[in-house]
Amino acid sequence: MTAQGTAATPAAATAPAAGPAAATAASEASAPTAAPASLAGPVRRDWRGRRPFWGGLLVTLGGAEILFTLWAPLPLLLHISLVGLAGYLVPSVMLLCGLLILFNPTQRLFYSVLAVLASLASWVTSNLGGFLIGMLLGVVGACLTFGWLPDQPLRRGRRRREDRRAQRRAARAGV
Repeated sequence: MTAQGTAATPAAATAPAAGPAAATAASEASAPTAAPASLAGPVRRDWRGRRPFWGGLLVTLGGAEILFTLWAPLPLLLHISLVGLAGYLVPSVMLLCGLLILFNPTQRLFYSVLAVLASLASWVTSNLGGFLIGMLLGVVGACLTFGWLPDQPLRRGRRRREDRRAQRRAARAGV
């Protein structure tokens, strides 16, 4: 019989009266298990480590910034016929290249060359490349992407940090 306001778990209600061991096993089976909170950090870091993350992010931000300056209601902006179309097309290509760099890093060289060309073309077509900010973000991001190499051995400092981190984890697990 349960107290008013509390409910019995289905596992405890259907478990035979075999003793306290069976009741403990039933209550542990019905308890929800939570994933460790520290698991999200290494998984995210591992995803970022397998691709040119910062280069792709900068190219994406550069394209988004140029598109934002095109939509801004400033009297300084002027869009006429095909120049207006190119003003929207070039930053859209930058934005697409940035996303493709992030999600398809195997073709990073092609995307980075295309992104640097689009960034430089935005100088003419898109209000001085988003008032220089978007163009510079795109060029720097494309250069970072072009120079990124997968599967490189860790540098000495990074290797030492990883070793210390692994020793601390082992010490915590052993305690």
